[in-house]
Amino acid sequence: MVQTTGTTDGLSIQERLYPDLPCFGCGQANAKGLQLRSYPLGGTAADGVTASFAPWPEHDNGLGYLNGGIIGTVLDCHSAAAVMLEAERGGWPPLPGADLSYVTAGLDVRYLRPAPLHDTVELFAAVTAADEPQMTVEVELRFDGKVRAQATALWKRWRPRT
Repeated sequence: MVQTTGTTDGLSIQERLYPDLPCFGCGQANAKGLQLRSYPLGGTAADGVTASFAPWPEHDNGLGYLNGGIIGTVLDCHSAAAVMLEAERGGWPPLPGADLSYVTAGLDVRYLRPAPLHDTVELFAAVTAADEPQMTVEVELRFDGKVRAQATALWKRWRPRT
């Protein structure tokens, strides 16, 4: 189990809003997954959400740094926490037949500098645009006061087809 910590007491956004989700990155119901836990920083989407992530030795990129695919996964899943929190605040629950309110429609990741493999990294995400059809989130992975990777995530309302 990956070690993640939050900045507040109580349940993480993932544990509270979707505890049975088997997602590899943030699903608390996936014993072999990363089980990312994100916590709100304030009362609005612009305040953002935060998480800490301790990589496993298996997350090595082959050169002793955190693998880019794992970075992309935690950026995507951490942005999901911001989106699901904003959906809850906006009164946009999952539509009939949908397991979640929103799904990732795009993730533009920029790798700025290597991220450590053996140290805990910090994640920050904030919703920058939100309405019922879609949301945009800016998300960062930080270590030692420096942004190591950042992404813009586009989330669309999950509208199941019948």
